[in-house]
Amino acid sequence: MGSKHVAVLMGGFSSERPVSLASGKPCADALEAEGYRVTRVDVDRNVASVLADLRPDVAFNALHGPFGEDGRIQGILEYLQIPYTHSGVLASALAMDKGQAKIVAASAGIPVAPARIMMRSEFTNDHPIAPPYVVKPVAEGSSFGIIIVPEDREYPPQILGSSEWRYGERLMVERYVAGRELTCGVMDGKALGVTEIVPQGHDFYDYDAKYAEGGSKHVLPAEISPKIYQKIQDLSVRAHEVIGCRGVSRSDFRLDDRLSEDGELIWLEINTQPGMTPTSLLPEMAIEAGHSFGSFVSWMVEDASCMR
Repeated sequence: MGSKHVAVLMGGFSSERPVSLASGKPCADALEAEGYRVTRVDVDRNVASVLADLRPDVAFNALHGPFGEDGRIQGILEYLQIPYTHSGVLASALAMDKGQAKIVAASAGIPVAPARIMMRSEFTNDHPIAPPYVVKPVAEGSSFGIIIVPEDREYPPQILGSSEWRYGERLMVERYVAGRELTCGVMDGKALGVTEIVPQGHDFYDYDAKYAEGGSKHVLPAEISPKIYQKIQDLSVRAHEVIGCRGVSRSDFRLDDRLSEDGELIWLEINTQPGMTPTSLLPEMAIEAGHSFGSFVSWMVEDASCMR
């Protein structure tokens, strides 16, 4: 184990670069503490030649966002025949496209909210669907570009027609689901615990709620009915399987239990490259399940392969 040379891929050039650096450093530090030989690679567009020269035994993918979790870096690693962590080319590309992932999830009986995919140029002064609704970039993470349109909003968000918009042209418009934010990790095909995310001083789990100190509170295990807890775990494993994920993933849900304990449970999306700081959601779940952070990232290295 300790003799393996691991290249930890971090940084990159997407809008999630700071998040990736925050994930990559503790993973690299933990792997070194576990006895691996580690090279930290701040990914740029010359990453293929860098990796061809390094020839690591394993690439630990700590990238987030476009190029890191959409199948492109995975394709480069397949071409170079370097075993890598997390999901493969197809699952990564599919999970990153929120619209296509919803279609596949719904076909497997996973409950999703009604939605439509639109080009930004299609937005007019009329709402595309009845508010309240959520506008999401199709292929961004970390809640970048998410806009919640309330019921009393007269017009669609004006920023969508502005030159300041920088989150792509394809957007998903999805019915807004009120209620609680819940998430569940999957490791080696088995569900971890269910966490409730409670934003502190934020309307929803946006970028600042995710990454600013004190931006949110994590309740693990989530204080929900045992029936819903188990259902979330089962749906998370099902999503992991039908999307074709490998290694680890994390599925996000909304639970509207204002009228009944069970309420309405909606699957939002699956994340194939969850945050990997020691206090991120997925490592918290792994630690709660009995793993140390070091043993968790070590398992990911030992699980690495090509053709994922």
